[in-house]
Amino acid sequence: MDGGDDTFPVHAGSGLTDTGTRVLKHGDTFVVSERHGDVIAALESQLGLYHDGTRHLSHVRLRVGNVRLLLLSSSVTADNVLLVVELMNPDIYEGERLVVEHGNLHVRRERLILDGTLYERIDLTSYAASTVRLDVDVETAADFIDLFEVRGARREKRGRRLDPETAGSEAWWRYDGLDGRRRTTRVRFEPAPTSIDARAARYRVELDKGITVRLEMAAQCNAQAGADVLSFDEALARARAELDAHLGDDCAVTTSNDLFDAWIGRAQADLRMMVTETEMGRYPYAGVPWFSTPFGRDGILTALEALWMNPTLAAGVLDYLAARQARDRNDRSDAEPGKILHETRGGEMAALGEVPFGKYYGSIDSTPLFALLAARYHCATGDDARIERLWPALEAALGWIDRDGDRDGDGFVEYGRRTPVGLLQQGWKDSNDSVFHADGSDAVGPIALCEVQGYVYAAKRECAWLADRLGKPELAARLRSAAAALRERFDGAFWCEDLGTYALALDGDKKPCRVRSSNAGHCLWTEIALPERAATVADTLLSQHMFSGWGVRTLAAGEPRYNPMSYHNGSIWPHDNALVADGLARYGLNDHVERLFTGLFGVATEVELHRLPELFCGFDRRTGEGPTLYPVACAPQAWASASVFMLLGAVLGLRVEAAKNRLALERPFLPPWLDVVRLTNLRVGHHRVDLTLRRYPEDVALTVDKRTGPIRVVVVK
Repeated sequence: MDGGDDTFPVHAGSGLTDTGTRVLKHGDTFVVSERHGDVIAALESQLGLYHDGTRHLSHVRLRVGNVRLLLLSSSVTADNVLLVVELMNPDIYEGERLVVEHGNLHVRRERLILDGTLYERIDLTSYAASTVRLDVDVETAADFIDLFEVRGARREKRGRRLDPETAGSEAWWRYDGLDGRRRTTRVRFEPAPTSIDARAARYRVELDKGITVRLEMAAQCNAQAGADVLSFDEALARARAELDAHLGDDCAVTTSNDLFDAWIGRAQADLRMMVTETEMGRYPYAGVPWFSTPFGRDGILTALEALWMNPTLAAGVLDYLAARQARDRNDRSDAEPGKILHETRGGEMAALGEVPFGKYYGSIDSTPLFALLAARYHCATGDDARIERLWPALEAALGWIDRDGDRDGDGFVEYGRRTPVGLLQQGWKDSNDSVFHADGSDAVGPIALCEVQGYVYAAKRECAWLADRLGKPELAARLRSAAAALRERFDGAFWCEDLGTYALALDGDKKPCRVRSSNAGHCLWTEIALPERAATVADTLLSQHMFSGWGVRTLAAGEPRYNPMSYHNGSIWPHDNALVADGLARYGLNDHVERLFTGLFGVATEVELHRLPELFCGFDRRTGEGPTLYPVACAPQAWASASVFMLLGAVLGLRVEAAKNRLALERPFLPPWLDVVRLTNLRVGHHRVDLTLRRYPEDVALTVDKRTGPIRVVVVK
């Protein structure tokens, strides 16, 4: 993602470090609020209601009797549809007179987002002995700041904000952008307020004991005058019906451990929330707040992590990215024919080219990962029709790898940006300082990252099978031969015997960056690592320098740029650890997998809502203390949410082979804290199977509870 690059940084101001925020998302719209439910946004505060890259509400505040209420509880429901905030009053005065003694007024706020509209319901209930009369103010305002301005970018000029207009039950804010677009926010109240102006809608309410007064607000982004507004109940019913329609796509997971069930349940709910319906199918947006948009690498890796749990996600990702594959060369956007998208953005600054991310191709790994996802999707589903339809895009992607991807013709894929406003580092660790030599000096490109060579190896090897399937045996043979040659060449150029791992990268002079990093774990995941290297790499990854007790650090302690609080040089990323774990499992290194799985399970038990964040700090685990959070990490974040599925798949050794109607469990095991795992509605091509696995002291027992169709379930010891 672009978050780590210093050209367009995420500034960690005080407004970004409060871990008590609450997030809701639907489609291209999301809201970040305080735990109270209020939104009080300074320029660089993440709080607000956002739609398509622009903040449409910068201020939402509830005041009762002109005071801020006291928080009782604040939580998002398990399905991520509803934010529920329970509040009570402090002492409320009018002048010197005590109107309501503290604790006699209960206020419940409920909020959801649907189809570009924020809906809120406010219930006020009095428990005072006598009738209470007081003012209730719902303050709203819109600044129409671009998301990149919220992140810290400075603009020389902006468009024109029109004066707000109010009438009856409505308030309108409008902004005419420099891109020629008018953006609007329409706020409607029900029932009609006692008075309304540009600052607030005010109600004069009268409450008898035990009586509840209900108010509703709907804030529509880019609504047309006269557009319909649903009631809160109608919006809630539609949101839950939409959710129910997709529940049948998922493989359900239940276990003997309630905390693990809570983790995987939250992960599934977060992933559903991050998935957005596009014109090309469902796509997992990367993360809230900074990356709520399609990213190529993030979408692909999320789909790979969740492939056994829900392969339909991969179908949407493949179709979306194929439709946006680069056709021409454009240095401004780092586009080259056949290259797969890095990210695409809405918003005024992207439309004007003030940031290059309107449609941007500056990632070195999205293209081989796209080909790899296609191959693994077909293996899991047997979807010949989609692969035939995607084949021109796959051929173009494979062509890019050998053409523009290999800049100097040495057989490795390298990157170097072609525009000074693009990303300097174009692997998944895209911070400017993430690629360096053992003496701490910058590596000068073009840069060949170790994990990218693994992605290319796996893409060619597995796409060879697709070529065979499509009746292209000569191409299949060339791909297999190229993959085998790359594996041999890679080992010679990247292996560092004294470090016990692969070099992070080769610089432009083919000098290896001899630093210990988690990138080498991806070489296990793609199986480019020679079998005789695997145990050594695994021991390095799980050494005290790299494994904190919570997870594998991005960079080993002791390396010159190690900092456990950095974005990519010592922090811990759940998705990175999931790929490492799956790689360890592919080489039969189950003891290492168990340590990693147990560490991340510990994180999930400690963090709020059992929601793994994008990343957290790499400090050593200490008894009685939880993990140290990173101040601007996205939560939820798609590939962090999906990491639990790849972790569980690694533990169970799940391998789906739809063409053979075969489900294999290769060297399955369960950790001591997980006695039983049940998988319901697991897809094998067009068929489904339900399984139960039980742990015994020296083994795991498998029961096939139900199957539809001729599925063979085999356990490989």
